[in-house]
Amino acid sequence: MKRHFACLFFMLGVLLSLQAADVTFTASAPSSVVVGQQFRLTYSFNTTDIKDFRIPEIEGFDILMGPSTSTSISIVNGKTDKSMTYTYVLLPQKEGTFNIAGATASVKKTQYTSNSVTIKVLPADKQSSSSQGSASSGTQSRQAQGASSAQSLSAENLFIRAIPSRTKVMEQEGILLTFKLYTRVDVSGFENAQFPEYKGFLSQEIDLGQNAPVDMENYNGLNYRTYVLKQTVLYPQQSGELQIESGSFDVVVRVRNTSTGGRSFFDDFFETYSDVRKTIKTNPIKITVEPFPFGKPANFNAFAGSLKLTSTASPTELKTDEAVTVKVVLTGNGNMKMLKTPDIKFPADFDAYDPKVSNNFKVTAQGVTGSKTIEYLAIPRFAGTYEIPSVELSYYDVATKSYKTLATDPFTINVEKGAGSSESSGTVVAGNYTGKQNVRHLGEDIHYIKTGELKLKQEAELVYGQSWFFLLYVVPFVLFVVLLVIYRKQIRDNANVAKQRTKKASKVAVKRLKKAATYLKAQDRAHFYDEVTRALWGYTADKLNIPLSKLTKETIDKQLTDCQVNDETRRAYMDILETCEFEQYAPASSTEAMDELYEKTIKVIDKMENTIRTKSYAK
Repeated sequence: MKRHFACLFFMLGVLLSLQAADVTFTASAPSSVVVGQQFRLTYSFNTTDIKDFRIPEIEGFDILMGPSTSTSISIVNGKTDKSMTYTYVLLPQKEGTFNIAGATASVKKTQYTSNSVTIKVLPADKQSSSSQGSASSGTQSRQAQGASSAQSLSAENLFIRAIPSRTKVMEQEGILLTFKLYTRVDVSGFENAQFPEYKGFLSQEIDLGQNAPVDMENYNGLNYRTYVLKQTVLYPQQSGELQIESGSFDVVVRVRNTSTGGRSFFDDFFETYSDVRKTIKTNPIKITVEPFPFGKPANFNAFAGSLKLTSTASPTELKTDEAVTVKVVLTGNGNMKMLKTPDIKFPADFDAYDPKVSNNFKVTAQGVTGSKTIEYLAIPRFAGTYEIPSVELSYYDVATKSYKTLATDPFTINVEKGAGSSESSGTVVAGNYTGKQNVRHLGEDIHYIKTGELKLKQEAELVYGQSWFFLLYVVPFVLFVVLLVIYRKQIRDNANVAKQRTKKASKVAVKRLKKAATYLKAQDRAHFYDEVTRALWGYTADKLNIPLSKLTKETIDKQLTDCQVNDETRRAYMDILETCEFEQYAPASSTEAMDELYEKTIKVIDKMENTIRTKSYAK
């Protein structure tokens, strides 16, 4: 019975401790407020069994109201959840940064303490300092609505700053670049965000999550709501003065519509708003990058930041043909992704493999932090005691502004003869015979003797005297005669300029029409009609062998008639020429008309080509 009671009390204690562990007690308040602006300090519980709730002394603030309590009960899938909140309305009296300690409360005889809250109190606006003292918690919102007029989109009420953490750094030293929106109006969205290119920098973007951090900031005497749009860590890759150009953003602002005929009593109850887009450009930035100072170490790695180096070797006692792993871990802050992998010079009797690299990096506002793990795998082939040299790495330490060299201790590896090893007892080791990859060249060239079955080959007969040998002289001669006849004919055809011009007329026209098709897709009507005209005039001049200077519509019509081109084709040809001449000076036509003209031109040239070619063959 004693054991049963002990187990029962133990289980009850565990249940009570688990229930107590589930209690949450949190305090929340705005991170930034303005002098004279009311705000709420809220303490939240996930239970209603609260006793002896007490808040600490609050300095720098007046308590206007509180505590007001509210209880919430929800039932989901048969489970009842209860919560309670205590709310105070505070009014800041002076600017500065204030810390409100945690409140205390008891839940089922267990005392809990909430988290502390840090609040930054900003000074009042210079332009409206007289009205800030009597403002309510919605003052800022009403100011934003009041500013939503014709002047609300001024540079004073809405702008974006590109803020670098530093403008003078060392090469490869990280810079935090923040794009922050400052607004005193209601911003509903962004469009066509074009961030600048970072020429000369390696960039690593910080993940800000789904929602941009929202805060308040006093800038040039005015208070703004601020939104962090993007944060990027930049690492300059060269020395000198580097320029970060301006970015461009289309900001959508909600502006209250105001009537020109004066406001009525109902305007305060039925207000309407419209969205206005404004393009904002950020300020350009100049970054001065200093080169690494004189006196770089021999094994210098182009890295600026902070580093730690550790290494281990496992195992240190092994047999031949077993693997040893040397693990090197580089931990630090800086351009870790571009940090070069150090080399390890294993003894000559080791077969070394390419290292395996694992990265565990995180991009934060302080830069790229994390670790780079390199695993080197090597296999000793012969017994003995070996020393794996230390790993050395030099870098530039930005904290001390000096070069630092990191080095690990060397490792001693004892290798015993393995079961499958067959090393010779002399000074020259030829390796074992389990595989040819184990052969070593130590001092002399030692190779395997070729073993296996011997294959005898019949002695080849002489080529001279064979019947097919004489064909080697006859066939080239016949090919030479055939090629000579073909080339002579081609030379005669090329000498006839008029004939070549006629043959290539359709090819030249097709090339020009392809160019016209390009202009058609781009809807460049002027160049399209000009290229179609060139194609028609050029085809006619080449096909009929008429100089362009003597080419007229009357001459073309007469020549086409002599070539027996029918009246329909000749009329279509003339209609295309007249259409092109008219469209080059007429208002813009539709794309369908250009498509029809293009198809009509292809058909006309095809019909003319067939007719003129038939006549040529007949002659």
